[in-house]
Amino acid sequence: MVFYLIGPVIWQLITSLKPNAILTSLPPVLPEKVVFTHYVSVFTERPFARIILNSFIVATSTTVYCLAIGVLSAFAISIFDIKGKALFLGLVLSISMFPPIATVSPLYLLIRALGIRDTYLALIFPYATFALPLSIWVLSSFISEIPKELYKAARVDGCTPLQALWKVLFPLAAPGVFTCAILVFIFAWNEFLYALTFTTTVQSRTIPVAIALFPGLHEVPWGEMAAASIIVTAPLVILVFVFQKRIISGLTAGSVKG
Repeated sequence: MVFYLIGPVIWQLITSLKPNAILTSLPPVLPEKVVFTHYVSVFTERPFARIILNSFIVATSTTVYCLAIGVLSAFAISIFDIKGKALFLGLVLSISMFPPIATVSPLYLLIRALGIRDTYLALIFPYATFALPLSIWVLSSFISEIPKELYKAARVDGCTPLQALWKVLFPLAAPGVFTCAILVFIFAWNEFLYALTFTTTVQSRTIPVAIALFPGLHEVPWGEMAAASIIVTAPLVILVFVFQKRIISGLTAGSVKG
């Protein structure tokens, strides 16, 4: 199963190291000669460094925004007694149920009316809208597992609600925050439809759209596309491996009571 799942990644890596990466009916599995020209040409013949910077800015800004709003919302939902809490969470979750293809047209009209098309804001706002419900759900389920007595004790000791959140609850909720941050970052890093619709130039174009536009009129640069996909996938893999313990603890929060 592991080999089946990582098979496409291995195939992309092999393709990126071939001198002539041409798809045939039965291509050789291993390259006859290992070259790194495709990796070099991705940066020398294309503005790929700027594309990576665009994706990093958009994904990071979306993640920070979702965490800032999500932590406060989850704190209020989990700690305070709010009437209609379940209904509110249901309404929040319903936002993420709309398929992107059904919302791209009205969002395009709104973004064009606001004059922010082909900017970072044109991507950050829609991404945050659809990633924020996930953030609230993940964080609220995790904070709700923290005993409320800790918050009450902090309040008795003189902490304001925000001080109790930052000094007491936030350190305990760190695994959930890391999980939420990584999930939101990956979503914003890999999103394609909105990025294709709301951006038109290299100044704001993100990685998925840039790779999709690699093919020319009479040529498909498979080697460069494979090299680019490996370059942009490696940081996500490293990020997940570094924080895998926090991700697992965050995803399994609330699964066992007692």
